Amino acid sequence: MSVMLATEDLDRLLEFLRDDGYRTLGPIARDGAITYAPIADSTDLPFGMVDEQAPGSFRLVSSTATPAYFDALPGQASWKDVAFPPREALWESRREDGRLSFISVVRDVHKTALIGVRSCELAAISVQDKIFLRSGPTDPRYEIRRDQMFLVAVECGRAAPTCFCTSMGTGPRINPGQGADLVLTELPGKGFVARGDTDRGFDLLNRLEPRSATVPELEAAVTRVARAADSITRHLDTNGLKEDLAAAASSDAWKDLEARCLACGNCTLVCPTCFCSSTEDSSDLSGDQASRDRVWASCFTLDYSYMYGHTVRNGVGTRYRHWITHKLSTWVDQFGSFGCVGCGRCITWCPVGIDIVEEATRITKEPAHA
Repeated sequence: MSVMLATEDLDRLLEFLRDDGYRTLGPIARDGAITYAPIADSTDLPFGMVDEQAPGSFRLVSSTATPAYFDALPGQASWKDVAFPPREALWESRREDGRLSFISVVRDVHKTALIGVRSCELAAISVQDKIFLRSGPTDPRYEIRRDQMFLVAVECGRAAPTCFCTSMGTGPRINPGQGADLVLTELPGKGFVARGDTDRGFDLLNRLEPRSATVPELEAAVTRVARAADSITRHLDTNGLKEDLAAAASSDAWKDLEARCLACGNCTLVCPTCFCSSTEDSSDLSGDQASRDRVWASCFTLDYSYMYGHTVRNGVGTRYRHWITHKLSTWVDQFGSFGCVGCGRCITWCPVGIDIVEEATRITKEPAHA
């Protein structure tokens, strides 16, 4: 059942979450982009701002429409940082009186409420859950952080030119059971149509003492999300995509990508589903203290495929082939879904504007050459 929250109820929502022991993270404007950081109240949100995105381009501008809190779409940051941080200590060792001891490092884990999670980001979190919790040995560090998360999702009222979530079946509408605790649909200047999708989300909503949403308000919410979906112009045909990409391993198209891709790794860093990591060891000059950290890794770096004295994927084209083929083909074999949720971050934040949709389409349509 959907209800109506007034605009000022957003601050009460944040207050209730903090009273329940959650730290509240949400979208903020910083350095000309949208990132996720602690928010105290609604004034921290990018109210009245929208994004302008294109391949290799992102900027924030003031909205010419009725100002809204959540009309600025995600930037380079993703929510995976919360449960799978870019760097975390795994263990430390110390040598005292000639004896070596190892200490497992588990940082304090806070209850965390994520405010403004989009439909494609819910899908990305679900993919990460498959990787770290359900596809093999459970990652205990991820599990602890994930269990402490409360998800307040927001349906998109607008789409960026780089979005293609409709092709991947990940948005912009948020369906029950998609992973959110609470779902909001913003009606700019009027408030939020809201529903609880879990028991704790429903309980929090009841504490706000909302009124029932009227039929026109419900229709306005449905219409706003539908218009966002209709405005998406970038489309990827996923029918047979898995098989077609696998068959295109020897396509000449990879040579063209070799000439354009910088192998900077931006696409893997901004991707909300990439999960590759490596370890780094360090020690002090005396050799009495050492530590091992887990850090994000990118398959675009030269040493990522280093094995037994040589690098398997020396060419940039072969590294891009590995990345896109994994996302849109072999990922399905591993995890039962595509590794792409159609958020478009890799398109926006590629410094030379390489478009995964255009490349996947071109590669699978061109004949392969031996």
